[in-house]
Amino acid sequence: MPKSNSNTILQVQQLSIGYKTKKVETVIASAINFELQQGHLIGLVGANGIGKSTLLRTLIGVQPTLSGTVELNQQLLETTSPVELAKQLSIVLTEPLISKNLSVFELVSLGRHPYTNWIGNLSDNDLSIINNALQLVNIMDLKNRRCYELSDGQLQKVMIARALAQDTAIIILDEPTTHLDMYHKAYILKLLQKLTKETGKTILFSSHEIDLAIQLCDTMIVMQQDHVVCEQPCNLIKNGVFETLFPKDLIAFDNNTGSFKVTQ
Repeated sequence: MPKSNSNTILQVQQLSIGYKTKKVETVIASAINFELQQGHLIGLVGANGIGKSTLLRTLIGVQPTLSGTVELNQQLLETTSPVELAKQLSIVLTEPLISKNLSVFELVSLGRHPYTNWIGNLSDNDLSIINNALQLVNIMDLKNRRCYELSDGQLQKVMIARALAQDTAIIILDEPTTHLDMYHKAYILKLLQKLTKETGKTILFSSHEIDLAIQLCDTMIVMQQDHVVCEQPCNLIKNGVFETLFPKDLIAFDNNTGSFKVTQ
């Protein structure tokens, strides 16, 4: 792989992902190579069970690599301390909240945890960053609402605001549009696109909304059975990558419209 340029925020080289026990090693995907650029929106797509969540867990350091390397800001992920990692990378997962009794402001404030003292006091700078995150996601009017009062779409925006408040260079989201209707799926992904442009942050998300990702993403990572491809959507279409993503007995990819259609 060519040497990373100055705009590369995350670099993966010859990565193998999967699970290891004392007796057996299960490889989900191997020989993965890609670079993510600063300020880009990147969609991770693929069929169910292909290993998208496993790849994301590996990229955030929750799951160890089987082989290969992950570098964040030109530093190996495995040598980055948890505190330093929390200042460089924030995550939005699909797990339910432990306590929905928190207010929106309190939940977003948790994003400042890597920077506060051991008591957890918020400085004026912390408060400014929190309020800016609320404004960026356009939920200032929800600031004092309890999380249990929110719709799924509103709660997802709160979780994104918490990641913004963490003020990291890269944000990783696992299936951010789960449980949302079509309108709110588009709204959330359009919001992520807007945030990359307004903040310069790199945002990587996994999704089954391939049609929307093609329209909105700067780059896409496509996981297939035999390899992983990382390219601009237009190049993926030109190279026929989406045509081989699913069996053709039920759906097919239309290169002219850049979308999937049910076969007749």
